[in-house]
Amino acid sequence: MIDLKALRENPDVFKTGAAEKQMDVDIDRVLTLDSRHRELLNEQETLRAEQKKLAKETGPKIGQLSGKLKSASGDEKASIEAEIAELKNLPAKLKSDIHALDEQIAEIHPELEALLLEIPQPADPDVPKGASSDDNVEISQWSPAWWDQTKTFKENKGFTAKSHIQLVHDLGLVDFERGVKVAGTRSYVLTGDGMRLHQAVLRYAFDYMSNENGFSPRSVPALVREEAMVGTGFFPHGKDQSYHIEESSRGGGHDMYLTGTGEVGLMGLHQGEILDEKDLPLTYVTVSPCYRREAGAAGKDTAGLYRIHQFEKVEQVVICRADEQESRLWHKKMMGYVTTLLERLELPYRLLQCCTGDLGQKNADMIDIECWMPGRGDVLDDGTTTGDWGETHSASRLYDFQCRRLNMRYRDGGDKGKGATTFCHSLNNTVLASPRFLIPLIEMHQQEDGSINIPDVLRPYMNGKERIGV
Repeated sequence: MIDLKALRENPDVFKTGAAEKQMDVDIDRVLTLDSRHRELLNEQETLRAEQKKLAKETGPKIGQLSGKLKSASGDEKASIEAEIAELKNLPAKLKSDIHALDEQIAEIHPELEALLLEIPQPADPDVPKGASSDDNVEISQWSPAWWDQTKTFKENKGFTAKSHIQLVHDLGLVDFERGVKVAGTRSYVLTGDGMRLHQAVLRYAFDYMSNENGFSPRSVPALVREEAMVGTGFFPHGKDQSYHIEESSRGGGHDMYLTGTGEVGLMGLHQGEILDEKDLPLTYVTVSPCYRREAGAAGKDTAGLYRIHQFEKVEQVVICRADEQESRLWHKKMMGYVTTLLERLELPYRLLQCCTGDLGQKNADMIDIECWMPGRGDVLDDGTTTGDWGETHSASRLYDFQCRRLNMRYRDGGDKGKGATTFCHSLNNTVLASPRFLIPLIEMHQQEDGSINIPDVLRPYMNGKERIGV
């Protein structure tokens, strides 16, 4: 959620930010509702102050008037009785007026809150302007010594590449037919060494982040309350991508949602908490099941393991102080963890700077990391493919957007721990998501005899095995 004070002071920043992200939000309506909401609250506060003052003054005053009433007669008596009646009626009138303001506030609040949740985080000024992913900008590329990105797969390795669909079929690594039989489209069953390789990459990525880079391991729920999805910025935008468990209609206390990333659970751990500045940054890593409906993705990447409903992901999250420079440094560091991992696995990758139109609602900046997948791209006359980049990772810098929604703050370390509270900053980045990650892994490491070479760092997780298929 954005800073409402900042919105009042400079609404044009947020109007421009929404336009650059291709999001239609009525910010003028927000400002109108906010102004009226504050007016009503001020009126109510004034009446409550008057109510407190009256409670202190009315009793003694009525007592004084009652004393005078005993010796009064005629018009004087009638006047005193009228004044006493008015004083006795004042609390009831004030209570009624406050209640009326309550009702007006209750009418405004839901619309105001709903509109505030729609306003996106403005992109950082150095993010390139653009309408969609087509306008993203390549930052850099890396390839292992044995791969020249300017050459075809055959020129590099001396034989024609098979797609991951062919490879998993030939080697018995995935059973798509039985997966569809059990769960419908975009489903699969990893079999034999396919399942072993899937577990190997996840375990390696998890150990790499926790053992080598000091991230604290956490398990997280994959089934969460709606407020966790709203708090992390996945709702209201993106709600159509989540699986909805309607417990309330079955007598349960509240509906639940299946998460599409471990980020939701990791960020939700400290919802509503005030952290100590000395404990920051918090660096967490989890491996969790993830679920995405892939609504609107019909006809695109429907075959194979690229766009599926269920997968597992190793996710890294950082919660740090509210300092832009610190957030930017963490962003680079988190991407560095991933690029080192990819280089150890000898997979060509590139970094893409996402443009404003591809950032989504919650990100101030986002860098996508794509791996080269020989089985993607255009199909040539001989049935082979040109190869293409495919997204495998996404690194996001969110500043305090999520933490405001989650009411996650930290207390300034000064004044003996009694300093002011400030909303934290948060960042997240995929470490590794599988089985999509198996696509570049097996396609790039396939051999001419149809086997797959297992990178050195994964062999301990494959019981020392060096090849799949021999």
